[in-house]
Amino acid sequence: MSIKQIISDIVASKTEKGGVKHVYYVACGGSYAAFYPAKAFIEKEATTVSVGLYNSGEFIHNPPVALGENAIVVVASHKGNTPETIQAAALAQSRGVPVIGLTWVTDSPLVAHCDFVESYSFGDGKDIAQEKTLKGLISAVEILHQTEGYAHYDDFQDGLSKINRIVYRACEHLSKRAAAFAQEYKDDKVIYTMASGAGYGAAYLQSICIFMEMQWIHSACIHSGEFFHGPFEITDANTPFFFQFSEGSARAVDERALNFLKKYGRRIEVVDAKELGLSTIKPSVIDYFNHSLFNNVYPVYNRALAEIRQHPLTTRRYMWKVEY
Repeated sequence: MSIKQIISDIVASKTEKGGVKHVYYVACGGSYAAFYPAKAFIEKEATTVSVGLYNSGEFIHNPPVALGENAIVVVASHKGNTPETIQAAALAQSRGVPVIGLTWVTDSPLVAHCDFVESYSFGDGKDIAQEKTLKGLISAVEILHQTEGYAHYDDFQDGLSKINRIVYRACEHLSKRAAAFAQEYKDDKVIYTMASGAGYGAAYLQSICIFMEMQWIHSACIHSGEFFHGPFEITDANTPFFFQFSEGSARAVDERALNFLKKYGRRIEVVDAKELGLSTIKPSVIDYFNHSLFNNVYPVYNRALAEIRQHPLTTRRYMWKVEY
């Protein structure tokens, strides 16, 4: 069953109960970050549907009061075995809330607590338009379109048809630059990421899941707009910044921060969505495709960095090895 049909069934089931008024995206780590565009989309485009993005553990212990018959919960776990996400799905079901589960492993423990299960494309050569982030975003677009109506629905579908080609061409374009980045930053103990807008989750994921988890490099994700309210004080000629320059409505926010970095910093790696061709997607929806572009070109950098540091991306000290 497609996400479009899943949402259609849920919306129909809630017609006599007051309709869909709330949607909650719930996950941990990379899956949490993957839901950022969906959250940003509903925040910006909806007038009657509210949205929440929750870490699964927090959702369990501090669930929203509106978690009830007018809500939808969408959870994600790559292997479907994240304990707190499973508990979050079970909690939602106990409140009579339909749960949509996004998972790559469809015979996982999570599935038992989901009313609907949707798999996604993953791995080398994956279809970007069918990956986890965009499946989450599609759910948001369908919820809005089928409840309030969405004027740019066709523009969004057009964007979906283009994103795969954009991403793979961008990866080719960045291959030499990524190798140079790895050589330059291989010995650094800290690398900050920066971003804003609907694509912020990609930079957050790069910070916590790659630099910190997979490379043991200290990192933090700094919002470009928040940069001038504290973080810019650490700018100097030696501090590395990995800068995500989005296309769309938040570009001016990024540009202000980048101009400052170029004036007072020296070690700045800029990945620019405009340079990478995202502008072929229509302005009405371009904001929501930044994440999928950045999240899928970062691995070009990450593989180069892991290789030159002789620190495989699969190396862990604690994850899956100790009790936590």
